[in-house]
Amino acid sequence: MDLSKATFRGYKRENGRVGVRNHVLILPVDDLSNAAAEAVANNIKGTIAIPHPYGRLQFGADLDLHFRTLIGTGCNPNVAAVVVICIEDGWAKKVADGIKTTGKPVSCFGIEQHGDHDTIMRASKAAKEYVQWASELNREERPLKDLWVSTKCGESDTTSGCGANPTVGNAFDKLYPHKVTLAFGETTELTGGEHLVAARCRNDEVRKKFQFMFDRYQAIIDKHKTSDLSDSQPTKGNIAGGLTTIEEKALGNIQKIGRKCMIDGVLDKHEEPTGPGLWFIDSSSAAAEMVTLCAAAGYTVHLFPTGQGNVIGNPILPVIKLCANPRTVRTMSEHVDVDVSGLLRKEMNPDQAGDKLLECMFRTANGRLTAAEALGHREFVLTRLYESA
Repeated sequence: MDLSKATFRGYKRENGRVGVRNHVLILPVDDLSNAAAEAVANNIKGTIAIPHPYGRLQFGADLDLHFRTLIGTGCNPNVAAVVVICIEDGWAKKVADGIKTTGKPVSCFGIEQHGDHDTIMRASKAAKEYVQWASELNREERPLKDLWVSTKCGESDTTSGCGANPTVGNAFDKLYPHKVTLAFGETTELTGGEHLVAARCRNDEVRKKFQFMFDRYQAIIDKHKTSDLSDSQPTKGNIAGGLTTIEEKALGNIQKIGRKCMIDGVLDKHEEPTGPGLWFIDSSSAAAEMVTLCAAAGYTVHLFPTGQGNVIGNPILPVIKLCANPRTVRTMSEHVDVDVSGLLRKEMNPDQAGDKLLECMFRTANGRLTAAEALGHREFVLTRLYESA
């Protein structure tokens, strides 16, 4: 596929970023605000609420990560406008002020001294205005370099490392020369193959930062005296799919970064990239956590290879699922956007599979709903560092 003149149709935001969706987000800061946020979304059609169970009595780096993830989610260019709701006025304003730096419309509401009824009424009025305003925004043709693409795999099996993951790698190799901003992560699932990732780092500075992130994870395992990752890595689903060790899983996982891409930078969980290229995001291997972090980092399309089958979606980041396992394609067809099982039957080659994925990526960027979006999958899971105070 020749991408030299490739374009897509997206929404240019006030800060110059380009989104592929046009969501009006109702964003609760804490768990106590979920009911009010969902009530507003029920009142005002065309909005989307993203409830979650956290935000009370967090502290230190954990609280900082919480705020940065919520602010990053609201800043994502797939979001046109945001209504922030919190039990406390101060926290609502803190998140809203962070989102306002993008220039997009945002309002905030506190529940204390108002109650749910008054808060829902006031927030619904703001949400209605935002939905009507956003409905008049138009897509415009944009160069490929304006697209930010992330990846994560889930429920991997032997067909993942042999088919679906290399298909993402093929697509990344084709996108990378065109200054597309790319991302991968899953720190835990690089175990045993971390030296291969380190060897792909652009320079010593990037390599040192990547090694720090990986060693930090290893230190957590050592701290808790966990000599292995039984029941977690590989998962029971991975084992059922033929993966017997974390090293095998890691070698398949690494296929997603292709053969030609260099790792240009390393991001902590609360950071976003500062330029084009391939970025490593320190993250959990839990599907919803990783995709949530990618959305908060500003990515607008996500590629998700699976073997045994996964149903993951996200409220604002369209998740494109691809699969090379013929049985999964047959039994979970409603969840699969791109069928690359022809690779295992030798009915297509890696270039053809990569092109098929890129074709779906462009259709998604131009407005086509993914399977997860059509099925209503909106998994939004925040990463936690500590217990609550």
